[in-house]
Amino acid sequence: MFKGTIIFISHDRSFIRNMATRIVDLDRGKLVTYPGNYDQYLLDKEEALRVEELQNAEFDRKLAQEEVWIRQGIKARRTRNEGRVRALKAMRRERGERREVMGSAKMQVEEAARSGKIVFEMENVNYQVDGKVLVKDFTAQIQRGDKIALIGPNGCGKTTLLKLMLGQLQADSGRIHVGTKLEVAYFDQHRAELDPDKTVMDNLAEGKQEVMVNGKPRHVLGYLQDFMFHPKRAMTPVRALSGGERNRLLLARLFLKPSNLLILDEPTNDLDVETLELLEELVDVIREP
Repeated sequence: MFKGTIIFISHDRSFIRNMATRIVDLDRGKLVTYPGNYDQYLLDKEEALRVEELQNAEFDRKLAQEEVWIRQGIKARRTRNEGRVRALKAMRRERGERREVMGSAKMQVEEAARSGKIVFEMENVNYQVDGKVLVKDFTAQIQRGDKIALIGPNGCGKTTLLKLMLGQLQADSGRIHVGTKLEVAYFDQHRAELDPDKTVMDNLAEGKQEVMVNGKPRHVLGYLQDFMFHPKRAMTPVRALSGGERNRLLLARLFLKPSNLLILDEPTNDLDVETLELLEELVDVIREP
């Protein structure tokens, strides 16, 4: 057993639960340490945010009172009021520098019309690359409403099988039947390319101010806030985004596409814990129409 110190960065909740004895949380530029395991951290963090919200509300109430005072025409230049004026200016600066909690991510799938009952039907499918067999005599049927996980070691052919099903690759032999009325939303493990010179907003909407969500127009900035992009961050070039932010943007773009078949190829790579949890909830609530 390793007896030294371990410092690790992870979005894997199971790994964190099994390994960590202390959590150091970086939130809006501040580092806070929480003793105990991950579950205790979640409780302590929730309480810290609750207290912060109360303190901010009290601060804003006092600031509003001072703003009323300064506007009432009281001779603030009097010596006895100079300190109060300086305090008000300091409060204004503090309020201006406050970084709000962004809130929770919100996702919903733009559902297309109902597909046929049979989504994919494969019979004796074979495929190899440079003599290496990746798919051999594969037979299966996928029906509407199925939720299927493809598991296996890296390089064994999971993504290849998906591409065969989608017609992006041609099988060496066998039959692949694709169902009717399929509308596919495909989250590729290699990820669609984003233009690094364009802003988050322009990568999503190509200069438009609105996007269609479930048949209704929504302002781009409001939609991006559902994916935890502050309006200022939405104006940021993609090159300045973290890996997690890029994936949230790709998910935001993906879920604008009407679909009745959602294919997620290693969707959890680089997603933060909150977005992971929401993605799990989203997939869990998808039911057969």
